[in-house]
Order: sequence, then C-alpha cells, then structure tokens
Amino acid sequence: MGFHVIRPQDDVWEERPNQQGAVRRVADVTAAGGLTESRARIWRYPPHTAGRRHREGVQEEVFVVLAGTLTMLLGDGDAPERHDLPAQSVVTVAPGTGLQMRNETGDEVVVFVYGAPPVTGQAEYLDDVELPGLS
Repeated sequence: MGFHVIRPQDDVWEERPNQQGAVRRVADVTAAGGLTESRARIWRYPPHTAGRRHREGVQEEVFVVLAGTLTMLLGDGDAPERHDLPAQSVVTVAPGTGLQMRNETGDEVVVFVYGAPPVTGQAEYLDDVELPGLS
C-alpha cells in the first residue's frame, strides 16, 4: 500500500514509564504508518516528566511540538543548552548530539519525533544533569 492514515481515535498509544515511574504515552507512527526508511513517534509527556538524556549514533532527528511547551536539553557535557519551545516549534538534531525531552510545565506536552535512518537500540545514554537556565 502506498499510504496509511492514522486518526486520533485509532488505538495506537502505549504506556512508557520513565525511570522515575511517571507514565508517558507514545504512538508508534513507524509501525502504524508502515515506515521502512525512517521512524516516527508521537510522545505525550504528562506534567513534570522527562525522557532519558541520550545521544543517537547515526540517526538525525526532527522534533515538532504539537501542544504545550517542550523543554529540550541540547548538547553534551555537564552544561547542555536549555530551550523552552512552544507549540509549532521545530528542532533538528544531528547524530552524536546529546538531547533530552522534558516537560517542566503543569500541562501535557505532545511532540512528534521523526528520525532517519530507522535504527533503534544504538543510543548512548548520558547522565542526567541539573536543569540549566532558560535560553
């Protein structure tokens, strides 16, 4: 089939607890959309939750904030740059760059994440850091 349609009511969401046990939800657009040359997910972060800080080895990624304000930590070392990104913001991240998605607000954050090539399991996990100041 040359296309797939995924509607909001389609049951594609799964729960993904973070390391502190806070439950994030993710829709695997890769599987639902039949993607073979890239991968994509929609993440729903409840208030005050964070994903793991990591660095992708070969995959470049695009982050599109659909709702809420996403906080991203970008860069390596003990002082990554903090960026607070409102809805409709787009961030592109090159392979080998440290990153972390966080929701520092009291509202849910929804983010579309797209990456290529479609590799998984090659991320290097980085130590968490204190949240740097706003940039």
